[in-house]
Amino acid sequence: MNLFKKRLVYLDASDASLVIASLKGDQEAYGKIVTRYQRLLCSLAYASIGNLAASEDVAQEAFIEGWKMLGNLKEPEKLKSWLCGILRFKLSHYRRKEARQPIRNAEELDEAACEESQAKPTEEVTMKEEEQALLWDTLEKVPETYREPLVLYYREHRSIEHVASELDLSEDAVKQRLSRGRKMLQERMMTFVEDALAKSAPSTVFTMGVLAAVATLSPPAKAATIGAAAAKAGSWLKWAPIVTFLASVSGLISTAFALRASFDQSRTQRERRNVVKTVALFLSIAAVWVASMFGLKYLALEWYELSGYIAIASQLLVVAFVVSYALLSIRMFKRTRELRASERVRRPDLFTASIDQPGSKKREYRSSWTILGVPLFHFKFGRSERGERPAVGWVAAGEIAYGFLFAWGGFAVAPVSVGIISIGLISVGAVGFGIAGLGTVGIGFLAMGASAIGFNAYFVNVFPRLGMRL
Repeated sequence: MNLFKKRLVYLDASDASLVIASLKGDQEAYGKIVTRYQRLLCSLAYASIGNLAASEDVAQEAFIEGWKMLGNLKEPEKLKSWLCGILRFKLSHYRRKEARQPIRNAEELDEAACEESQAKPTEEVTMKEEEQALLWDTLEKVPETYREPLVLYYREHRSIEHVASELDLSEDAVKQRLSRGRKMLQERMMTFVEDALAKSAPSTVFTMGVLAAVATLSPPAKAATIGAAAAKAGSWLKWAPIVTFLASVSGLISTAFALRASFDQSRTQRERRNVVKTVALFLSIAAVWVASMFGLKYLALEWYELSGYIAIASQLLVVAFVVSYALLSIRMFKRTRELRASERVRRPDLFTASIDQPGSKKREYRSSWTILGVPLFHFKFGRSERGERPAVGWVAAGEIAYGFLFAWGGFAVAPVSVGIISIGLISVGAVGFGIAGLGTVGIGFLAMGASAIGFNAYFVNVFPRLGMRL
C-alpha cells in the first residue's frame, strides 16, 4: 500500500522533487525519471547511431551514469538537458570506439546461427533486422538536425508540442524541420518509416534494466546538501525569466530618460536638433541590431548546419552594439559641451537663467553631510559645461556620475549604477557591466538582458540557443 501511494505521489512530481528524492537513495523516484525521459534519450541515441539495440544500451548507460553523478546536478530544473548532455558524451565515446573497429557489425557465422535458432519470433513486437537496416538506410540520408525531430515525432504519437518541449525549440521551428526532413526522405519509404519507428519505442523492460543496475549502486553523494541547494535554485529560476525581461527593457528606459533630460536642458534650436540626431542614432543602432539578430535567427533555422558560424556572427553583433553605444555616448557628451559653449557666445540672451550660469548653485545640489570628505548626495541639474567636473558622491546623478553607493546618468559608475553605460557591482543600463550586469546587453558574472555574456547568462529568447555562457 505504501509503495502504491508513493507511485501516486511521483506520478505528477516535478523534476526537482524527483531529483531530491533520488538523492536520498529513493530508486522508485529515479525510476520515474527514467520513465519520463527514456523515450527522449533512446530517440536521440537512435537518431545519432541508427542501431536500436545499441541506442538503448547507450541510453541505459547514460541513465546509470546519471544516478552515479546525480550529486553533481546543481539545478534540478535542468535535469532533462543534463541527462541529454550525459547521453551526447556517451554517444561521442561510442562513435569513437566504433570508428576504431576494423570491421563493424560483423559476427561469427556459427554464433549468429546459434542466436537465430534460440531466438523466439517477435515480428509483431519489434522490427526485423532487415527492417532496421532499411529504416536506418533511409534516415541516415537526413541531417541529424532534421532527423531528431522526425524520430521523436513518430515515437511520441505525432505530437509537435511534445517534440518542441523535448528539444527546447518553438513549435514553428519543429514544424519547419519536420517539413524539410520529410522532403528529404524518399516518398516511397515514408509509410514504412512511420510504422517502424512506432514499433521501436522502449518499453517498461528498459526502466527495469536501469533500476536493476541502479540497485547494485550506492545512493548519490552529498544528498542532503545538494537537495537543499536544489530547492533554493528552483525558487530562483522561477523568477529568472521575469528579471531577464525587465533587465532587457531597462536599458531602453534609462536611455530614454537620459535623452529626455538632455532635450529639456537644451536652450537653442541647434541644441535641440543635436539631441534629435543623437536620439535617432541611438534608436537606429538598436533597430539595426535587433533586425540583424532576427535575421540571423531566420538563417539559423534555414541553414542549421551553419549555426556555429551564425552564433559567432551574433556575438560579433553584440560586441558591435556595445562599442557603438560607448562611442556614441562619448561623442554625445563631447558634442553637447562644445555646442553649449558656441551657443552661449552666439545667443547669450537665451542663457540668462541662473541654472544656465556656470558656477551657479542652482545647477547642482551638494549635501552638507559628508562621509570621508565625500558628499552624501551630489546631483547635477544643468547641462555640463566645458571644464566642469562630473557628479561625485555617495549617491550621485548627472550626465557623468560617480557614486560610492549609487549613481545615475548617461555614464554611471558605482556599486549600484543606472545609465546608458553603467559599470558597477550591480549595473542596469543599455549596456551594463558588473558582477551582476543587467540591460539591453548585460555583461558580468551574472548577466541578464536581451543579450547576455557571463558565467551565468539569462537572455530573452530572441535568438534561441545562441547565448554566450562562459
